[in-house]
Amino acid sequence: MNALRPGAGPIVTLTANPSVDRTLTLPGALVRGAVHRVEHVTSQAGGKGVNISRAAVAAGLDTVAVLPALPGDPFVRELEEAGIHCRTSAPAGDIRVNLTLTEPDGTTTKLNSPGEPIRGEHLDDLTAAVVSEARGASWTVLAGSLPPGAPAGLYADLVSRLSGLSRVAVDTSDAPLSALVDRLPASAPALIKPNAEELASITGADPSVLEDDPVAAARAAQTLVDRGIGTVLVTLGARGALLLDATGAWHATPTPTTVVSTVGAGDSSLFGYLLADLQGLPPAERLALAVAYGSAAASLPGTTIPTPAEVRTESTLVRPLLVRQPS
Repeated sequence: MNALRPGAGPIVTLTANPSVDRTLTLPGALVRGAVHRVEHVTSQAGGKGVNISRAAVAAGLDTVAVLPALPGDPFVRELEEAGIHCRTSAPAGDIRVNLTLTEPDGTTTKLNSPGEPIRGEHLDDLTAAVVSEARGASWTVLAGSLPPGAPAGLYADLVSRLSGLSRVAVDTSDAPLSALVDRLPASAPALIKPNAEELASITGADPSVLEDDPVAAARAAQTLVDRGIGTVLVTLGARGALLLDATGAWHATPTPTTVVSTVGAGDSSLFGYLLADLQGLPPAERLALAVAYGSAAASLPGTTIPTPAEVRTESTLVRPLLVRQPS
Protein backbone atom coordinates (compact mmCIF):
# COMPACT_ATOMS: atom_id res chain seq x y z
CA MET A 1 0.00 0.00 0.00
CA ASN A 2 1.24 3.51 -0.78
CA ALA A 3 2.33 5.61 2.18
CA LEU A 4 -0.17 8.02 3.70
CA ARG A 5 0.27 11.76 3.73
CA PRO A 6 2.29 12.92 6.77
CA GLY A 7 0.11 13.79 9.73
CA ALA A 8 -2.98 11.96 8.46
CA GLY A 9 -5.58 11.61 11.21
CA PRO A 10 -8.12 8.82 11.67
CA ILE A 11 -11.23 8.21 9.62
CA VAL A 12 -14.24 8.84 11.87
CA THR A 13 -17.51 7.24 10.84
CA LEU A 14 -21.01 7.98 12.07
CA THR A 15 -23.56 5.19 11.83
CA ALA A 16 -26.70 6.78 13.23
CA ASN A 17 -28.86 3.71 12.51
CA PRO A 18 -26.59 0.65 12.94
CA SER A 19 -27.79 -2.84 12.13
CA VAL A 20 -27.02 -6.48 12.63
CA ASP A 21 -26.60 -7.56 9.01
CA ARG A 22 -27.83 -11.11 8.48
CA THR A 23 -27.18 -12.56 5.01
CA LEU A 24 -28.99 -15.68 3.77
CA THR A 25 -27.43 -17.35 0.73
CA LEU A 26 -29.91 -19.24 -1.45
CA PRO A 27 -28.91 -22.21 -3.63
CA GLY A 28 -31.24 -21.09 -6.41
CA ALA A 29 -33.41 -18.22 -7.61
CA LEU A 30 -35.77 -16.58 -5.13
CA VAL A 31 -39.41 -17.46 -5.85
CA ARG A 32 -42.03 -15.33 -4.15
CA GLY A 33 -44.38 -17.40 -2.00
CA ALA A 34 -42.21 -20.52 -2.15
CA VAL A 35 -40.40 -22.38 0.63
CA HIS A 36 -36.61 -22.03 0.33
CA ARG A 37 -33.83 -23.89 2.07
CA VAL A 38 -30.97 -21.58 2.95
CA GLU A 39 -27.50 -22.69 1.94
CA HIS A 40 -25.52 -20.44 4.28
CA VAL A 41 -26.17 -17.78 6.92
CA THR A 42 -23.80 -15.04 8.08
CA SER A 43 -24.40 -12.37 10.70
CA GLN A 44 -22.24 -9.40 11.60
CA ALA A 45 -22.35 -5.93 13.09
CA GLY A 46 -22.98 -3.55 10.23
CA GLY A 47 -24.18 -0.26 8.85
CA LYS A 48 -22.58 1.91 6.19
CA GLY A 49 -20.25 3.76 8.55
CA VAL A 50 -19.30 0.53 10.32
CA ASN A 51 -18.42 -1.03 6.95
CA ILE A 52 -16.08 1.85 6.17
CA SER A 53 -14.41 1.49 9.58
CA ARG A 54 -13.96 -2.23 8.86
CA ALA A 55 -12.27 -1.37 5.56
CA ALA A 56 -10.02 1.13 7.33
CA VAL A 57 -8.85 -1.46 9.86
CA ALA A 58 -8.24 -3.97 7.06
CA ALA A 59 -6.01 -1.37 5.38
CA GLY A 60 -4.12 -0.59 8.57
CA LEU A 61 -5.69 2.85 9.15
CA ASP A 62 -6.85 4.37 12.42
CA THR A 63 -10.61 4.71 12.66
CA VAL A 64 -13.30 5.57 15.19
CA ALA A 65 -16.86 4.30 14.73
CA VAL A 66 -19.45 6.54 16.38
CA LEU A 67 -22.79 4.82 16.96
CA PRO A 68 -25.68 4.64 19.44
CA ALA A 69 -25.19 1.50 21.54
CA LEU A 70 -24.40 0.43 25.08
CA PRO A 71 -20.63 0.01 25.65
CA GLY A 72 -21.00 -3.68 26.54
CA ASP A 73 -23.42 -4.55 23.74
CA PRO A 74 -22.36 -7.66 21.74
CA PHE A 75 -22.52 -5.42 18.64
CA VAL A 76 -19.82 -3.16 20.12
CA ARG A 77 -17.74 -6.07 21.41
CA GLU A 78 -17.69 -7.59 17.92
CA LEU A 79 -16.35 -4.35 16.43
CA GLU A 80 -13.75 -3.90 19.15
CA GLU A 81 -12.55 -7.48 18.64
CA ALA A 82 -12.14 -6.59 14.95
CA GLY A 83 -9.82 -3.73 15.92
CA ILE A 84 -12.33 -0.88 15.58
CA HIS A 85 -12.34 1.77 18.28
CA CYS A 86 -15.97 2.62 19.11
CA ARG A 87 -17.35 5.86 20.54
CA THR A 88 -20.81 4.97 21.81
CA SER A 89 -23.73 7.20 22.69
CA ALA A 90 -26.96 6.52 24.54
CA PRO A 91 -29.17 4.25 22.38
CA ALA A 92 -32.92 4.62 21.97
CA GLY A 93 -33.39 0.83 22.04
CA ASP A 94 -32.15 -2.41 20.58
CA ILE A 95 -30.07 -2.38 17.40
CA ARG A 96 -32.15 -3.31 14.36
CA VAL A 97 -31.70 -6.43 12.23
CA ASN A 98 -31.40 -6.21 8.42
CA LEU A 99 -31.88 -9.28 6.23
CA THR A 100 -30.22 -9.82 2.85
CA LEU A 101 -31.10 -12.64 0.44
CA THR A 102 -28.48 -13.45 -2.18
CA GLU A 103 -29.01 -15.66 -5.23
CA PRO A 104 -26.36 -17.55 -7.22
CA ASP A 105 -26.36 -14.96 -10.04
CA GLY A 106 -25.54 -12.16 -7.58
CA THR A 107 -29.09 -10.79 -7.31
CA THR A 108 -29.50 -9.24 -3.87
CA THR A 109 -32.78 -8.62 -2.03
CA LYS A 110 -32.62 -6.51 1.12
CA LEU A 111 -35.17 -6.29 3.93
CA ASN A 112 -34.17 -3.41 6.21
CA SER A 113 -35.77 -2.73 9.58
CA PRO A 114 -36.45 0.92 10.49
CA GLY A 115 -34.71 0.97 13.88
CA GLU A 116 -35.93 2.32 17.20
CA PRO A 117 -37.36 5.87 17.27
CA ILE A 118 -34.73 8.30 18.56
CA ARG A 119 -35.53 11.00 21.11
CA GLY A 120 -33.99 14.42 21.67
CA GLU A 121 -31.59 13.45 24.45
CA HIS A 122 -30.27 10.51 22.41
CA LEU A 123 -29.81 12.70 19.36
CA ASP A 124 -27.91 15.32 21.38
CA ASP A 125 -25.61 12.66 22.80
CA LEU A 126 -24.92 11.19 19.36
CA THR A 127 -24.13 14.53 17.70
CA ALA A 128 -21.89 15.59 20.59
CA ALA A 129 -19.95 12.33 20.21
CA VAL A 130 -19.28 12.76 16.51
CA VAL A 131 -18.32 16.43 16.87
CA SER A 132 -15.85 15.51 19.61
CA GLU A 133 -14.25 12.69 17.62
CA ALA A 134 -14.04 14.75 14.40
CA ARG A 135 -11.41 17.08 15.84
CA GLY A 136 -8.16 16.12 14.13
CA ALA A 137 -9.74 13.49 11.86
CA SER A 138 -8.68 13.32 8.22
CA TRP A 139 -12.25 12.50 7.21
CA THR A 140 -15.56 12.24 9.01
CA VAL A 141 -18.04 10.04 7.16
CA LEU A 142 -21.78 10.51 7.75
CA ALA A 143 -23.27 7.35 6.32
CA GLY A 144 -26.54 5.50 5.98
CA SER A 145 -30.15 6.06 6.95
CA LEU A 146 -31.38 7.96 9.98
CA PRO A 147 -33.47 6.32 12.70
CA PRO A 148 -37.16 7.18 13.03
CA GLY A 149 -37.60 10.47 14.84
CA ALA A 150 -34.34 12.02 13.65
CA PRO A 151 -34.75 15.24 11.64
CA ALA A 152 -34.07 14.84 7.92
CA GLY A 153 -31.61 17.73 8.15
CA LEU A 154 -29.34 16.02 10.71
CA TYR A 155 -26.51 15.44 8.24
CA ALA A 156 -26.85 18.95 6.83
CA ASP A 157 -26.60 20.34 10.38
CA LEU A 158 -23.54 18.20 11.12
CA VAL A 159 -21.75 19.30 7.95
CA SER A 160 -22.03 22.89 9.18
CA ARG A 161 -20.97 21.99 12.73
CA LEU A 162 -17.96 20.01 11.52
CA SER A 163 -16.67 22.83 9.34
CA GLY A 164 -13.07 23.54 10.31
CA LEU A 165 -12.77 20.31 12.32
CA SER A 166 -12.56 17.72 9.55
CA ARG A 167 -13.36 17.13 5.92
CA VAL A 168 -16.80 15.53 5.67
CA ALA A 169 -18.07 12.82 3.32
CA VAL A 170 -21.78 12.01 3.14
CA ASP A 171 -23.33 8.80 1.82
CA THR A 172 -27.08 8.73 2.34
CA SER A 173 -30.35 8.76 0.41
CA ASP A 174 -33.99 9.85 0.43
CA ALA A 175 -34.97 12.71 2.78
CA PRO A 176 -31.54 13.20 4.45
CA LEU A 177 -29.88 13.55 1.03
CA SER A 178 -32.57 15.93 -0.23
CA ALA A 179 -32.26 18.05 2.93
CA LEU A 180 -28.50 18.29 2.45
CA VAL A 181 -28.85 19.44 -1.16
CA ASP A 182 -31.64 21.88 -0.29
CA ARG A 183 -29.23 23.73 2.01
CA LEU A 184 -26.38 24.11 -0.45
CA PRO A 185 -23.96 25.83 -0.40
CA ALA A 186 -24.15 26.32 3.38
CA SER A 187 -24.20 22.55 4.02
CA ALA A 188 -21.76 21.58 1.26
CA PRO A 189 -19.55 18.62 2.29
CA ALA A 190 -16.16 17.86 0.80
CA LEU A 191 -17.57 14.68 -0.79
CA ILE A 192 -20.85 12.93 -1.48
CA LYS A 193 -21.29 9.44 -2.93
CA PRO A 194 -24.68 8.92 -4.59
CA ASN A 195 -25.61 6.07 -6.91
CA ALA A 196 -27.48 6.77 -10.14
CA GLU A 197 -30.92 6.61 -8.54
CA GLU A 198 -29.89 8.92 -5.68
CA LEU A 199 -28.25 11.36 -8.09
CA ALA A 200 -31.45 11.43 -10.15
CA SER A 201 -33.55 12.11 -7.06
CA ILE A 202 -31.63 15.31 -6.24
CA THR A 203 -31.09 16.60 -9.77
CA GLY A 204 -34.44 15.79 -11.42
CA ALA A 205 -32.83 13.53 -14.03
CA ASP A 206 -34.04 10.14 -15.28
CA PRO A 207 -32.27 7.41 -13.25
CA SER A 208 -32.28 4.93 -16.14
CA VAL A 209 -30.54 7.49 -18.36
CA LEU A 210 -27.91 8.22 -15.72
CA GLU A 211 -27.22 4.52 -15.20
CA ASP A 212 -26.64 3.96 -18.92
CA ASP A 213 -24.94 7.20 -19.94
CA PRO A 214 -21.86 8.30 -17.95
CA VAL A 215 -21.77 11.69 -19.68
CA ALA A 216 -25.37 12.42 -18.70
CA ALA A 217 -24.60 11.32 -15.14
CA ALA A 218 -21.53 13.54 -15.09
CA ARG A 219 -23.54 16.56 -16.23
CA ALA A 220 -26.07 15.94 -13.47
CA ALA A 221 -23.28 15.62 -10.89
CA GLN A 222 -21.64 18.80 -12.19
CA THR A 223 -24.65 20.78 -10.97
CA LEU A 224 -23.79 19.71 -7.42
CA VAL A 225 -20.15 20.75 -7.78
CA ASP A 226 -21.38 24.08 -9.12
CA ARG A 227 -23.44 24.47 -5.93
CA GLY A 228 -20.46 24.03 -3.64
CA ILE A 229 -19.88 20.31 -3.06
CA GLY A 230 -16.17 19.62 -3.34
CA THR A 231 -16.24 16.21 -5.01
CA VAL A 232 -19.02 13.95 -6.28
CA LEU A 233 -18.34 10.21 -6.56
CA VAL A 234 -21.18 8.50 -8.44
CA THR A 235 -21.37 4.71 -8.40
CA LEU A 236 -23.01 3.18 -11.49
CA GLY A 237 -23.03 -0.53 -10.67
CA ALA A 238 -21.63 -2.64 -13.49
CA ARG A 239 -20.84 0.53 -15.47
CA GLY A 240 -18.27 1.63 -12.92
CA ALA A 241 -18.21 5.08 -11.36
CA LEU A 242 -17.72 8.79 -12.02
CA LEU A 243 -15.67 11.38 -10.19
CA LEU A 244 -16.18 15.11 -10.53
CA ASP A 245 -14.51 18.04 -8.81
CA ALA A 246 -13.56 21.60 -9.71
CA THR A 247 -10.65 20.37 -11.87
CA GLY A 248 -12.46 17.89 -14.11
CA ALA A 249 -14.51 14.73 -14.56
CA TRP A 250 -13.52 11.07 -15.02
CA HIS A 251 -15.25 7.76 -15.67
CA ALA A 252 -13.81 4.40 -14.59
CA THR A 253 -14.82 1.02 -15.97
CA PRO A 254 -14.32 -1.90 -13.57
CA THR A 255 -12.55 -5.16 -14.20
CA PRO A 256 -15.07 -7.89 -15.22
CA THR A 257 -16.22 -9.43 -11.94
CA THR A 258 -18.29 -12.44 -10.96
CA VAL A 259 -20.79 -10.79 -8.65
CA VAL A 260 -21.50 -12.73 -5.46
CA SER A 261 -23.10 -9.99 -3.35
CA THR A 262 -23.43 -6.25 -3.90
CA VAL A 263 -23.98 -5.54 -0.19
CA GLY A 264 -21.21 -3.24 1.02
CA ALA A 265 -19.86 -2.56 -2.48
CA GLY A 266 -20.78 1.13 -2.35
CA ASP A 267 -19.26 1.50 1.11
CA SER A 268 -16.07 -0.15 -0.15
CA SER A 269 -15.96 2.23 -3.12
CA LEU A 270 -16.21 5.22 -0.81
CA PHE A 271 -13.42 3.85 1.36
CA GLY A 272 -11.24 3.27 -1.71
CA TYR A 273 -11.57 6.96 -2.56
CA LEU A 274 -10.73 8.04 1.01
CA LEU A 275 -7.70 5.76 1.10
CA ALA A 276 -6.39 7.11 -2.21
CA ASP A 277 -6.94 10.66 -0.99
CA LEU A 278 -4.94 9.96 2.18
CA GLN A 279 -2.19 8.56 -0.04
CA GLY A 280 -2.10 11.86 -1.93
CA LEU A 281 -3.12 10.32 -5.27
CA PRO A 282 -4.57 12.50 -8.08
CA PRO A 283 -8.31 12.35 -8.86
CA ALA A 284 -8.14 9.75 -11.64
CA GLU A 285 -6.21 7.36 -9.39
CA ARG A 286 -8.61 7.97 -6.51
CA LEU A 287 -11.43 6.94 -8.81
CA ALA A 288 -9.54 3.86 -9.97
CA LEU A 289 -9.02 2.68 -6.39
CA ALA A 290 -12.66 3.42 -5.51
CA VAL A 291 -13.89 1.26 -8.39
CA ALA A 292 -11.40 -1.50 -7.64
CA TYR A 293 -12.55 -1.63 -4.02
CA GLY A 294 -16.21 -1.79 -5.06
CA SER A 295 -15.54 -4.58 -7.56
CA ALA A 296 -13.59 -6.57 -4.98
CA ALA A 297 -16.45 -6.24 -2.48
CA ALA A 298 -19.00 -7.42 -5.07
CA SER A 299 -16.96 -10.59 -5.63
CA LEU A 300 -17.13 -11.52 -1.92
CA PRO A 301 -20.05 -13.09 -0.01
CA GLY A 302 -22.41 -11.22 2.30
CA THR A 303 -21.11 -7.92 3.64
CA THR A 304 -17.47 -9.00 3.42
CA ILE A 305 -15.19 -5.98 3.14
CA PRO A 306 -12.09 -6.50 0.97
CA THR A 307 -8.53 -6.19 2.18
CA PRO A 308 -5.96 -4.26 0.11
CA ALA A 309 -4.53 -7.60 -1.09
CA GLU A 310 -7.87 -8.40 -2.74
CA VAL A 311 -8.05 -5.09 -4.62
CA ARG A 312 -6.67 -4.75 -8.16
CA THR A 313 -6.46 -1.47 -10.06
CA GLU A 314 -4.26 -2.61 -12.96
CA SER A 315 -7.08 -3.27 -15.42
CA THR A 316 -9.42 -0.49 -14.27
CA LEU A 317 -9.81 1.85 -17.23
CA VAL A 318 -10.14 5.54 -16.35
CA ARG A 319 -10.92 8.18 -18.98
CA PRO A 320 -11.56 11.92 -18.70
CA LEU A 321 -15.02 13.21 -19.62
CA LEU A 322 -15.98 16.46 -21.30
CA VAL A 323 -18.92 17.65 -19.23
CA ARG A 324 -19.33 21.27 -20.28
CA GLN A 325 -19.97 22.08 -23.90
CA PRO A 326 -17.26 24.32 -25.43
CA SER A 327 -18.44 27.93 -25.65
